[in-house]
Amino acid sequence: MVDNTLIAVVEDDAEIRDLTLGLLRREGYEVMGCADAEAFDRLTARRRVDLALLDIMMPGEDGLSVCRRLRAAGEVAILMVTAKGDDIDRVIGLEIGADDYLPKPYNPRELLARVKAILRRTREVHRVASAPPGEVLGFAGWRLDTASRDLTDPGGRAVVLTGGEHDLLMAFLRHPQRVLSRDQLLDWTRGRSAEPFDRAVDVLLSRLRRKLGAGSGGETLIKTVRGGGYLFSASAERL
Repeated sequence: MVDNTLIAVVEDDAEIRDLTLGLLRREGYEVMGCADAEAFDRLTARRRVDLALLDIMMPGEDGLSVCRRLRAAGEVAILMVTAKGDDIDRVIGLEIGADDYLPKPYNPRELLARVKAILRRTREVHRVASAPPGEVLGFAGWRLDTASRDLTDPGGRAVVLTGGEHDLLMAFLRHPQRVLSRDQLLDWTRGRSAEPFDRAVDVLLSRLRRKLGAGSGGETLIKTVRGGGYLFSASAERL
């Protein structure tokens, strides 16, 4: 078992589900298979799930709906695994909070690489953050507890961040008032699992900008530098 990590494979195709379960078990993970959303809900009612591999097309409630519920309710990492490979489907999955997306048929080694990358970002000390437990960072009236990932705006209102959004914000806070290229942000938030022309960082930027923009002065924190990348305009300090 790897770090007591529990992975749920939510897939209605029994053959694919069993193959994926076997692959992950051979890597040392504890895994549970769920044929549909109802079975997954029964699992989460009795166990803490660290990562959910969600198929989009399932009988009953589909994977996108489950993804929305998970992202609204807690910290479960989400990898969408589906036969739909079009960019629009991928973007929709990422927009509603999935941490990553892998179309079928997938290479087993690629699946393992993405699983490991997601768990590394969400369960271990972030490579970019390098933040000691309990460190609190302030910027432009905002407050981020790096241990709990609690973000509050200048008015004291809580802002919920996904794992990817938190990693992206930490990249900016560690390199404030400096132009960061798209490739740098992609590497810092997705590591070696990143693909050429991966649009995930664009989705994360859009989501983070929208969340920051809902707070006082947040709409100007992330600036686009034409031909260069992105710049976080505020300085960051420990509180």
